[in-house]
Amino acid sequence: MNLLDNLKIDKLIQKEGEQPSKLTPEQIESIKPVIEECLEKGKFTLQMENLDSTDSPFTITVPEFMRRMKEMSATGGGGFMGMDNMPEMYNLIVNTNHDLVSKIMDEKDEAAKKMMIEDAKDLAMISQNLLHGESLTNFVERNFSKLSK
Repeated sequence: MNLLDNLKIDKLIQKEGEQPSKLTPEQIESIKPVIEECLEKGKFTLQMENLDSTDSPFTITVPEFMRRMKEMSATGGGGFMGMDNMPEMYNLIVNTNHDLVSKIMDEKDEAAKKMMIEDAKDLAMISQNLLHGESLTNFVERNFSKLSK
């Protein structure tokens, strides 16, 4: 079982009480616009959640409605009420208790901060087989460049 499976199970079976956050509400509100700035407008919905610190720092999910409509249009032989032309939409869940999120908050260099967010988002997309084409090529080149330094 991987970390993403644990996240899904934890969401299905709600536990008593809420997981406390390592970050204060002010810290969460200060990092949220920085992450949103790195996301494509209209493609991502950002959710800041207090998950277990061992869960993934960033997780991508597809809204159930969008997933079902795309599946129906793909198998239905043509556009189902125009759903085949709908843009991709994802939920980006940021685990406020993960050390990477704290590291992003503490990073002083804005370019490095944005690069960390972009890499974490791309890794979350890769884990769901959602990163393709130019975005995947850019991710690979960016990381080969980092390894060469």
